This record gives sequence, structure tokens and C-alpha cells, in this order.
Amino acid sequence: MPETLTCTTLEAGRYEGVLTGAGQTEIEAIHRGKIIGIAQMSPHPEENGAIAISLQLPLDVVSDGVQVVGLRSTATGEVLDRITLMAGSALAEDIRGELVLLREELEMLKRAFRRHCTETGQD
Repeated sequence: MPETLTCTTLEAGRYEGVLTGAGQTEIEAIHRGKIIGIAQMSPHPEENGAIAISLQLPLDVVSDGVQVVGLRSTATGEVLDRITLMAGSALAEDIRGELVLLREELEMLKRAFRRHCTETGQD
């Protein structure tokens, strides 16, 4: 059975997940080719044979642009999961930001249209 790492939460810089199919391994966090942390591992309280993984991301990973942290098995060398962080002015032209602005404008237009319909008595 291959190793599988599934993220359960990523909150306040803390990654938590469930590792299955693992033998003797550790999970190391890799950023820009360097190891930036080793995950804490313990038997999973609810899944027999699974391992609970916990890793606090260092603050220096949070910076302008897109940052990718790979979570790699020390036994196989395979990257089992990735954490992608996007921040800063480099994303000002990002399509997701444009989409949020378009949604806000659409909501404003909907409110104005409804107000117009109410004031004129038309549907």
C-alpha cells in the first residue's frame, strides 16, 4: 500500500493531516530545496494504523508571491502533499482578485436594479 498524506486542516500556519500506508518514515517540509521542518507524528486516535501528522510552518515561508512547501516522505523521497501560499503585491493582477472585484460589482448592480424596480413598481 503506497503512502498517502491527506490534509485535514491548515489553520494559523499549522498543517494537520493523516498519513496512511507508511512504514518507518518521517515527513519533512521542503521549501526552495531546503528542509524547513519535520512533522510531529503520533498514532491516529480514530483510524487504526494511520498516523496523525502536525507541522507548524515557519513564518519566513509567508512572503510575496507564490510559495510552495512540499511534504516529503523520508522513506521514499516522494512528495506526498503540497501547501501553496499566495500573498503580496505580486498578486495584484491575479485573476482571483479580479473575480472578487467582479462579484462585488455584480452585487452592487443587483442592489441598484432591485431598488430601481421597487421605486418604479416594475418587476
